[in-house]
Amino acid sequence: MATIYDVAKAAGVSPKTVSRVMNGDAPVNEKTREAVEAAMASLNYSPSSAARAMRSQRSGLIGMITGAISTTHQFEDTGLPEIYLVQGAQRVIAQSNRTLLIADSGGQADRIPALLQTFREHRVEGVLYVAEYHREVGLPANLRDRPIVLVNCFDTDDTPAVLPDDEGGQFALVDGLIKRGHRRIGFLTLPEQQIAHGLRAEGYVRALKTNGIEFDERLMQVGALPIPANEFDLLWDALDRVLRAEPTVICCANDKMAMRVYGLLRERGLAIPRDISVAGYDDYRMIAEHLHPGLTSAQLPYAAMGARAADKLLRLIAGTQRPDEPAHELVSGPVVWRDSVQPRDNTITHLSTRRKDT
Repeated sequence: MATIYDVAKAAGVSPKTVSRVMNGDAPVNEKTREAVEAAMASLNYSPSSAARAMRSQRSGLIGMITGAISTTHQFEDTGLPEIYLVQGAQRVIAQSNRTLLIADSGGQADRIPALLQTFREHRVEGVLYVAEYHREVGLPANLRDRPIVLVNCFDTDDTPAVLPDDEGGQFALVDGLIKRGHRRIGFLTLPEQQIAHGLRAEGYVRALKTNGIEFDERLMQVGALPIPANEFDLLWDALDRVLRAEPTVICCANDKMAMRVYGLLRERGLAIPRDISVAGYDDYRMIAEHLHPGLTSAQLPYAAMGARAADKLLRLIAGTQRPDEPAHELVSGPVVWRDSVQPRDNTITHLSTRRKDT
């Protein structure tokens, strides 16, 4: 493999002159430049990107730590939603003529320090750290010698972060349901341990209050456990409790839950949306668009979050962030209305909560 010294010898110049031609950091007369470029071409010489990075302190590399790859098998029925976040970031990084290096954590927090150290050794300009769901994280302080943006997570050190607007998303969904005539709105929630549980509950209650509807605690029940293998063990009983409160629509914590609720309602002899409407959260299109009827769902804006986080990181690297830019930015998504929600009048249809006889 040719070296800079081979190029210099072939062109009849010094290695320093070859470096000037490659980097454009000093004037070189046209005849000399042509000789160097001809020598590089004849020797098929490729300059060392690592050496350039050491000289310029700009590697052109952005690191991303995510669990979206190794945990893919958990989302085969949902369209791999976290991948949308990676894709959103990749589009922005590519437009900046940089390369995105992705390291998969395997969902193991104890791997994070080693992955950050690897990025450090490769002289990445900045790091995007992506969590699999909205939560608090802790990163080692001794590896924070370059810009880091947290995505779908936050810490207690006020590290720049991009988060989903869970409160606003639930508000928009419930407010839209009320405007479509629903006043008895059931809500099967995420586990109480999850950050999104409290935020979405706030959005639900705020939408009711904004529209002059009294909160009925019977209509809001925890529908999921924080244990993936037993996530929906609570769902049968939680759904029964909500149905006893006579809702006209049921909001589900996510689209995977809504898919199961479709089946449980049909086992009870209830037709969607004729007897009762159903709405989800996340807008995982592989679920929402393939259920019958199509599922109304509040979008979890993963692609937009990835793009926003990448843009934020690039501005941190360049030192061009706005003076008034908040450390934590919330990203909102629309409600996608499909046929699982039917507008209603204020008449309450009494529902049977018994399982249909087989």
